[in-house]
Amino acid sequence: MKTSEIFNTPPVAIPSRRDFTRREWETIQSHRTPEQVQRFLRTIRYNRELEGTTCHSFRRVLRENHAHCLEGALVAAVILEQHGFPPVFVSIESQDKLDHVLLLFKRNGRFGSVARSRDIGLHGRKPVFRTMRDLVMSYVDSYVDKSGRITGYGVASLYELGAYDWRFSMRNVWKVERHLQEIPHRTIRSSDLRYERALARYLEFHEKHPDRSPDYFANRFLWLP
Repeated sequence: MKTSEIFNTPPVAIPSRRDFTRREWETIQSHRTPEQVQRFLRTIRYNRELEGTTCHSFRRVLRENHAHCLEGALVAAVILEQHGFPPVFVSIESQDKLDHVLLLFKRNGRFGSVARSRDIGLHGRKPVFRTMRDLVMSYVDSYVDKSGRITGYGVASLYELGAYDWRFSMRNVWKVERHLQEIPHRTIRSSDLRYERALARYLEFHEKHPDRSPDYFANRFLWLP
């Protein structure tokens, strides 16, 4: 399915005000744009899954106040759905199987993203990219760490899951994760030289600043504020 078609996937039903708690609705109403949602995600603790793997819904994340990348994307999807943005996800594959998930949005015909990560360079991007590939390529250098390297990406709408409750369930919503793993992914190839240089720079930075997330990337002006 083309990306344009994914954005037009019809919903089974979109929740209304009465489906949300007062706190949830206040959160939704005070974060109306991708930029505001990105800033909100940064206030939520990163979920390092110290007590086991999770895949929490929007409701569960707000109660637990922590989120990893997929959980952050789910939060962004529920909030922005109420403001006219469909829940379209980008699944970025890595050679070490530690994949990353973004919420994709369009503005003026260009693609941008909202994301949560332990690494600042893997957060969202401004809506300036003409193609999905261009957007994903903006993450190539910042994805490199001791084991990470982007190998591909796929795009999916959560409306493809039908009536599955990915918004409010208090149980893990594993079906979302499985769906993102099963969708077709397009291969991304980056040069070995580019990867080796990015890896060397990361290792040097990490040795000097083991508790900091790299922020030295030339494309920082493309990051969502």
